[in-house]
Amino acid sequence: MRRLALKVMLAFALVALLAGVFVAQVLVAEVKPGVRQAMEANLVNTANLLAELAAADMAAGNIGQGAFADAVARAVRRDPQAAIWRFPKRAIELEVRIADARGIVVYDSSSRHLGQDHGRWNDVLLTLRGHYGVRSSPVDPADPDGPSAMHVAAPVRDGDGRLLGVLTVIQPNASFDPYIHAAGEQVVRKGLWLAALCILIGGGFSAWLAWRVGRLRRYAEAITRGATVIQPEASRDELGQLGRALATMREQLDGKAYVEQYVQTLTHEMKSPLAAINASAELLAAPMPEADRARFAASIGEQGARLAQMIDRLLALATLEQQQVLPERAPLDLAGLVGSVVADSQARASQRGLLIDCRLPAGAVVEGDAFFLRQAVTNLVDNALDFAAAGPLQVQLVPADGGWCLQVHDDGPGVPDYAQGRIFERFYSTARPRNGQRSSGLGLNLVAEVARLHGGRITLDNLPGGGACARLWLPRR
Repeated sequence: MRRLALKVMLAFALVALLAGVFVAQVLVAEVKPGVRQAMEANLVNTANLLAELAAADMAAGNIGQGAFADAVARAVRRDPQAAIWRFPKRAIELEVRIADARGIVVYDSSSRHLGQDHGRWNDVLLTLRGHYGVRSSPVDPADPDGPSAMHVAAPVRDGDGRLLGVLTVIQPNASFDPYIHAAGEQVVRKGLWLAALCILIGGGFSAWLAWRVGRLRRYAEAITRGATVIQPEASRDELGQLGRALATMREQLDGKAYVEQYVQTLTHEMKSPLAAINASAELLAAPMPEADRARFAASIGEQGARLAQMIDRLLALATLEQQQVLPERAPLDLAGLVGSVVADSQARASQRGLLIDCRLPAGAVVEGDAFFLRQAVTNLVDNALDFAAAGPLQVQLVPADGGWCLQVHDDGPGVPDYAQGRIFERFYSTARPRNGQRSSGLGLNLVAEVARLHGGRITLDNLPGGGACARLWLPRR
């Protein structure tokens, strides 16, 4: 059981770890572009604000020596003395560059690009064409693998809206790399904590599951040893259902309840015919008129036949209950089989003055065991004859649900309400309306077992106009 818990825990840990790594990779991959997008948005604000401040000096033609240039020079020399997310910021890492309407740089806060033609760069080129200009390029064009910087431009216009030039703010990408790395580390660190928490939860769940399964295993081992133990699981989940299934299996394997029920009910059922036989035998030993002697002798024969029928049906039922599936299936003419049973029952029906209305279509073929099906049909017809009043008894085959349904109608009193849920139980029977006697209570139970083995079903329902209808449905295959 420890191995089961370990396997479940390892599987849970592996899934949690893979999920954590995947989520961490996705988040880390999204952090860098997210930070750069936020930085670009701020640079757009800065570029447009500075473009408005530089417009007056640009229109006057003294952008390099005016108030704007002096303010920028003082600003880049500032020490912000800031701490951003535990990172100190002690310098202004921003460059400002202005190109005229031809793309020639007329102002550069770093003085490195003054007089150069930047009209081919996207930040200047796109802005001069009336579009949003931005680019990310190496700080030194001669070193393409070196550090890069983000360039965001804004147009510089005079009071009449005439385009004077382009102002570009430059922010080194390395300036926000610490924040990207710190965010990635936070994601990874919290992802590992989450994975550890998942593993801890998975370990607890695995231990709990192993404990419950272990109780069921020990319960099954105790059953194997024949020990008396109490069912350990009473919950409604799958393990509780498994525990109840084991308890039920134990009862069936023990056979105690099964045997006790058989013996007690069979003893009770046999008492009545045996008492009648004994009483008739004692009376026959004394002198009596011949008519009485014949009546008591006939009673002994009837009760003996009843006992024989009970024993035969018990043997047949025991044979059926021991089988989970039919050993052999063969195509058989269900209409012919039912017709043969009805023909055998005609004599009994005639003795009671009843007619049997039989409607059997040709081609009613099913797969099954002819012996068992004959017993089932015989029990249904006999049961209907026992309860029929004036008749006629109706026996018919109708196609239904991809199979054939045998319907046996009688005009008797129907099934009492108290017997509706028990009519197919073993040894359960109701009194016959003609003589008040009860059967062995095995006939309909045998029919239910035959239906089960053939993949069919049996029902017995009262009819709205009186009487009852037994329906035995069988699949074609």
